[in-house]
Amino acid sequence: MREAPRCVGGAAEVGPLIGRGPFGMVPDVIAGGTSFESAAAELIELSRWCCERGWTPATSGNFSVRLGEGALAITASGRPKGALGVSDIVVVDLDGRLTGPAAGRPSAETLLHCQLYRRHRGVGAVAHTHSRAATVLSRRHAKDGALTLADYELAKALSGVATHEGTVLLPVFANTQDIARLAEEVDAFMATRPPVHGYLIAGHGLYTWGADVADARRHVEALEFMLDCAVLEGRIS
Repeated sequence: MREAPRCVGGAAEVGPLIGRGPFGMVPDVIAGGTSFESAAAELIELSRWCCERGWTPATSGNFSVRLGEGALAITASGRPKGALGVSDIVVVDLDGRLTGPAAGRPSAETLLHCQLYRRHRGVGAVAHTHSRAATVLSRRHAKDGALTLADYELAKALSGVATHEGTVLLPVFANTQDIARLAEEVDAFMATRPPVHGYLIAGHGLYTWGADVADARRHVEALEFMLDCAVLEGRIS
């Protein structure tokens, strides 16, 4: 029997020289026909990987993959992300409704995923983490409405970014249990502001995305690294 993985631990605008195009140069094409089996395997692995890094404590976090133009696979609500199985992945349409029988219910934040897939057809995967750094910094910068990450070499891990000489601005949205309203706020921001690579929810965590799971995973790792650095810099200064 395979042992369940153990876990460790406990809105955005692109500045000058950081890149261009929708969502940090994510290709404007529909993510191609990913099968449920393939999507589930990728989501299970991504969830485990994030959990091992302490970014999804308890049952927090949620992850999704676009299956086609009208559906997505997403992690079920209330499941520990280090020990997911295929039955912990459900399929919903772009309005967040289950498309058939399921062993679990979709993540409570499904509509935030749906918003991203509806807003931009090139988004193929979405990741949401609850790291300490994202939680602390989103609270600290909630009144500012944004967190600026400047001159980090790891910015070049973000799609379309070719230099560290610029800023990545992550907007911070107020936390709320009204996810439909929050999705509307995020969408309104994205409709009128420059492209973004992610955003924060105050006291909650990070949302980021990519053309596919590998892209989203790279963005999670780069942004979480920069957030960790920002926390350390705050302690030193």
